[in-house]
Amino acid sequence: MRTDMCGELSAGDVGRRVAVCGWVARRREHGEHLAFVDLRDRTGVVQCVVDGAADLRSEFVVRVVGTVRHRPEGTTNDNLATGEIEVGDCEVEVLSSAEPPPFPVDERIDTDETIRLRHRYVDLRRERMQRNLRLRATVNSAIRGAMEEQDFVEIETPMLIASTPEGARDFVVPARLKPGSFYALPQSPQLFKQLCMVGGVDRYYQIARCLRDEDLRADRQFEFMQLDAEASFVGQEEVLEFIGRAVSAAVEAVTGEPVGEIPRMTWHDAMERYGSDKPDVRFGMELVELTPVFSATEFNAFKAPCVKGIRVPGGAEMTRNQLDALTETAKRYGAKGLVWMKVGEGRELTSPVAKFLSAEELAGIASELDAESGDLLLLVADQRPAVRHVLGLLRLALGRPPVNEGGLRFLWVVDFPLFEAIDESGSPVPAHHPFTMPHADDMALLDRTGEDLLAVRSQSYDLVVNGWELGSGSVRIHRGDVQTRIFELLGIGEDEARAKFGFLLEAFRYGAPPHAGFAFGIDRLVAILAGEENIREVIAFPKTQSGGDPLTNAPTPIDPAQLAELGLRVLPPPS
Repeated sequence: MRTDMCGELSAGDVGRRVAVCGWVARRREHGEHLAFVDLRDRTGVVQCVVDGAADLRSEFVVRVVGTVRHRPEGTTNDNLATGEIEVGDCEVEVLSSAEPPPFPVDERIDTDETIRLRHRYVDLRRERMQRNLRLRATVNSAIRGAMEEQDFVEIETPMLIASTPEGARDFVVPARLKPGSFYALPQSPQLFKQLCMVGGVDRYYQIARCLRDEDLRADRQFEFMQLDAEASFVGQEEVLEFIGRAVSAAVEAVTGEPVGEIPRMTWHDAMERYGSDKPDVRFGMELVELTPVFSATEFNAFKAPCVKGIRVPGGAEMTRNQLDALTETAKRYGAKGLVWMKVGEGRELTSPVAKFLSAEELAGIASELDAESGDLLLLVADQRPAVRHVLGLLRLALGRPPVNEGGLRFLWVVDFPLFEAIDESGSPVPAHHPFTMPHADDMALLDRTGEDLLAVRSQSYDLVVNGWELGSGSVRIHRGDVQTRIFELLGIGEDEARAKFGFLLEAFRYGAPPHAGFAFGIDRLVAILAGEENIREVIAFPKTQSGGDPLTNAPTPIDPAQLAELGLRVLPPPS
């Protein structure tokens, strides 16, 4: 039906008779007898000169047979890859007529996202979406190649599984053959890939579809794709090498440049310096410790366990209204208040609280924050976690560049805490799943109780790029004594452990090798590489932020007969 793709024709094809197919992007009349038709396919656009009497309208699907020729002098289009040539002496066959589209298929015109998703089949014709989906395919191919080069075996794990605690809500599926019972859709293949290690697979990977019933946002969908990997007889160092090579291969396939060695930062340093466990290191404005400056302060607001500050270059130009709004923002983030200081000539600090501080304290603030004339200094005092959280968010709000600026800054964050809090019953709350191996140097701390347990580090690690968490992984527990102790600390008794994880624990009784793994989100990596702020732009058929699908109107009620067959009854919503 066609001999060439529209966007691939060039001056080297001049004089050749070709057949091209695609959609009518634009039609421009040239007198009564000729019309210029821009024909579009997935590769681009080519101009065709056709009989002006031909009934061709926007988005008609046509086949054009003609001769490639140079455009007349002075009519070349430098904005098109095919701008030097056109197809003339055309014969046109209409393959499919079309109604006017619900929005122009034109990158220059913004369209409401709901309308785009309702007519996604039209939206996908745009160059941006075509580029993003092909970039995604390139990433998937590169990842597969890199994993296979490292002797990983691709294995598919089941989509209908038992519900297990993974840290988020499950999507559940009623079992028709067992009324009153349910499958769960996998939040990850975690337990199955560990079973693969018990089964001697040695190195497993999968580009896996996972589902979590969580609130949606720019970097999260109900269903997502991730590279999932696990290997036996390895530790953290080997996993970081495996995953680093896969990520570098994907980046190089898209950009032409490998990633190189990825730097590391401990969780503690990331929190202290950036107020986040997924720090965006493309810009400065690091959190600076100021607590010693106020060790003997008379200012009550700074008589706190922790005081930190950030320096906003050039921020002294902010108006009082802007600073008041910034203070309200800090309070929404959880701060009790926000102290601001403008830096004048000679590091003189202007602030409503300056009169309450000693000359030594003012000098200490300016020195520790490396203040320069024209800067704005922001200080928060409170418990350490609250200070880090508030200033970390303010740093991003004031300094974070767009996702497509500043290059790709990958970072490994390591040595996460094993437990993130102590609950009301005195039991620790796991920061990850309960199969994460504690740090070898902290094993003795497992004999302690209460707040002392928060000092236990885990052998877990995250991969971060430009402030986005790409994924996480850990060395797994394969020793029965360690697993038993972790369950004891978490308040999980033998019966509960058997009910929740029985099949995995039983498998471990038959010889479990030391193993470790990782998973990272492909949607997020592709979005970063495509320069998109929202992963919906790199997914063919995403959900809206409210979880709906404007294309199919999902979710929808199901027929009463289906409910009856499943043994289900829908209760009316609470009044």
